[in-house]
Amino acid sequence: MVGGGIAGLAAAAALAERGVAVTVLEREEQVGGRLRGWPTTLRDGSRVTMSRGFHAFFRQYYNLRALLRRADPGLDALAPLPDYPLVHAGGARDGFTGLPPAPPWNAFALAARSPSFPVRELARVNTAAAAQLLDVDVPGVYARLDRVAAPDLLEAVRFPASARHLAFEVFSRSFFADPRHLSAAELAVMFHIYFLGSAEGLLFDVPRAPFPRALWDPLADRLRGLGVWVRTGARVEGIAAESPASGAGPRFAVWAAGERHACDAVVLAADVAGLRALAERMEGADPAWLGRLKRLPSAPPFLVSRLWLDRPVAPSRPGFLGTAGFPTLDNVSVLDRFEDEAAAWAARTGGSVVELHAYALPAGSDERAERARLLAQLHRVYPETARAGVVDERHELRADCPLFPPGGFTERATVRTPDPGIAVAGDHVRVDLPVALMERAATSGFLAANTLLAGWGLPGHPVWTVPRRGRLAPARAYARWARSGAERRNDG
Repeated sequence: MVGGGIAGLAAAAALAERGVAVTVLEREEQVGGRLRGWPTTLRDGSRVTMSRGFHAFFRQYYNLRALLRRADPGLDALAPLPDYPLVHAGGARDGFTGLPPAPPWNAFALAARSPSFPVRELARVNTAAAAQLLDVDVPGVYARLDRVAAPDLLEAVRFPASARHLAFEVFSRSFFADPRHLSAAELAVMFHIYFLGSAEGLLFDVPRAPFPRALWDPLADRLRGLGVWVRTGARVEGIAAESPASGAGPRFAVWAAGERHACDAVVLAADVAGLRALAERMEGADPAWLGRLKRLPSAPPFLVSRLWLDRPVAPSRPGFLGTAGFPTLDNVSVLDRFEDEAAAWAARTGGSVVELHAYALPAGSDERAERARLLAQLHRVYPETARAGVVDERHELRADCPLFPPGGFTERATVRTPDPGIAVAGDHVRVDLPVALMERAATSGFLAANTLLAGWGLPGHPVWTVPRRGRLAPARAYARWARSGAERRNDG
């Protein structure tokens, strides 16, 4: 297993539970991938955990939750947040609590109560174009919409500008990409996952403790109990396919941390940058396939700034706030509202722990300048923080998330590869199911394991998703009618 993030841990668990001997090789000192955490000491002497930032565990993440249940059957490590409030720089606010759970009434209720959906603008919506959001089927929607940019679809729909900025911009930037560089198919699938395809809505849970203690340490212990060898600090230096003279024996050699590991199969569960690097160091694999891996795109840089402040933010501030219309600020988290380590520090010092995210920064951005911009925007959103002193701070500027640009679907890596002994997993992988983000990582990990297990004649594991197509038959029928009408007009 190359990579100890969500995808790698899911594949390792699925294989080990079927009696397969598994070694996980993780380049970092901790497992968890982009959700790992590591210890650091603040200037006041406090030992705390830093990470790459807040993540929302949506309730449609069935396979991720199934993975976590291996070590935490009741998911006691997760706590619900009461709302997912959104605020625009111009003052508009929205939230998702209190909506009816069943589609399509959840979407209708949101539009009816939200100030971002003015009636006069809703009357202008192009219903024929909007119907494409009601007829999502995976993977068919990619054939229809993948070459369209997300904002172009919303423009065709004549979606209200206020709702476009406040809602869809926030969600599309959760892919760490500028909406202009996001496939409209991904936007449509996201709309399906959270609204018309499921009844769980947009409320979510968060870990009660830092990621290692809440999630990954217990899961790693569970894997070790199944016989999995978890090696951290083991960067993979090369992979070679071998052909034993006898026709039997290990098919691959993997070099990591100066050691050679012989194995019958390999799951490549690295991030995009890591996968591109591995493709440069693989021997004996299909050249065309390796070439595709080397061309996988990465999303622009993003910045996470975590601040330990010497005074609390206002009691009314939510644990998480999505923002839109600001120069770079995409969300604000008040960690001491839900994470026990941050809460203990805040209680002891009288301060607060605040985290800021800026997605899709321009390439080559100056980190110090971006930190200052984020802080200024925090002061605008939460004015009381302008009077707070910064006890300490940590910043993470990274550029290793996947990008899903228009027209890129057919070029994505797939779980299956030209070599039946190699599978690929990760949140960048093409999965012909309605999944995204962390759930795509977990789903692809289980699918990679199932692919190898099938080759060995062993049973696989169930994989769950929201329905693969729109749940409302009349809406699907109308969408197909509207689409065929548009095609006839274009032909004419």
